[in-house]
Amino acid sequence: MPDTTPLRPLVFQREKGEIHQALLRASQDYLTARGDHRFADGGMFAKVIALLLLCAVFYGLSLQQQNPWAYFGCYVGFIFSAMMLTVNVVHDASHNAFFKRARLNHGLNFFVSIPLGLDADCWRVRHVIFHHAYNNIEGYDPDIEPNGVLRQTPFQHRKGFMRLQQYYWPIVAALTFPYYIWLFDWLDRSGKTRMTPKMKFHGAKGWGIFLASKLAHFTLALAIPLWLMPPTVSPTAIGLTYLLSQMLSSLVFVMLIVGTHWAKANFFQVPQQGRMAHGWYQHVFATTFDWLATPRWLGYWLGGANLHLTHHLFPHWSHRHYPALAKIIAKVAAEHGLDYQCLSLKTLLSMQQRFLGSMGKQ
Repeated sequence: MPDTTPLRPLVFQREKGEIHQALLRASQDYLTARGDHRFADGGMFAKVIALLLLCAVFYGLSLQQQNPWAYFGCYVGFIFSAMMLTVNVVHDASHNAFFKRARLNHGLNFFVSIPLGLDADCWRVRHVIFHHAYNNIEGYDPDIEPNGVLRQTPFQHRKGFMRLQQYYWPIVAALTFPYYIWLFDWLDRSGKTRMTPKMKFHGAKGWGIFLASKLAHFTLALAIPLWLMPPTVSPTAIGLTYLLSQMLSSLVFVMLIVGTHWAKANFFQVPQQGRMAHGWYQHVFATTFDWLATPRWLGYWLGGANLHLTHHLFPHWSHRHYPALAKIIAKVAAEHGLDYQCLSLKTLLSMQQRFLGSMGKQ
């Protein structure tokens, strides 16, 4: 069952200010030279509109199909477009990196998360407040919570069947979205996890917003197809199409984001006194990678998910700046003896597999 026990206070060792100051100075110089700001620009708004239109086109096409396989193909396009909206918009807006005003970011998140179905506030708490503060720390990072089927850290109990987890992990990753949409979001909202106190809205207002988003998603993703599709596309086909589409998009999402932390393979427990043995910058470099999208423009359409270490160091910046920030980080890291690496996708996936294999065997 999810844990509701409040976390013990955790602090990182104090670091010398040179790294922070060097990154801050270089990033501000970059903005000044461009006469720019760290939030979304016109190109980002155009991208959001393009993704919304793509989502609407695939959805509309799916409702016009007479064949189950044609319906499946169009519907997968709809859910993948919805996942791309989450990666490009919800990720930035949750960090208040899209608009300057937090209220506008929250409003944007509510609407663009409806097609995929994840509750924007639950995801914000899990990702921004917990994962970013405590990534790869046992008991603190919700992305590596024990789930009974994957051993993700050396500190978790190993079961015999987990020696095969490097082969079956894609199934677990694919189930992440369905579980979050129809289980974990509800547990978070109902006070069954430690995420609940961090929600933006509580009580009747919180439940009202939450239920409105879930009802809107159910209506859009299932009720309307069940109502409009011809008898040649059965309710069973519609339900299976929804589940498989969510699973495929979930697999891609987990592989691109969570996998970077698996690949680094450094995990930590909190000492009894609650003080980590290293500083925060050391921690980020020890637990996160950047990887190179090929072709390079693909990274922009992945919401900068490939530059994940860059995102952890500059979470409040629009991902349109990540390529430039990654170059700044590489330079500063070299000057201060920090291990910055930008891997190929092939190398990243290979390291993920080795890590999961080692966790299943040792």
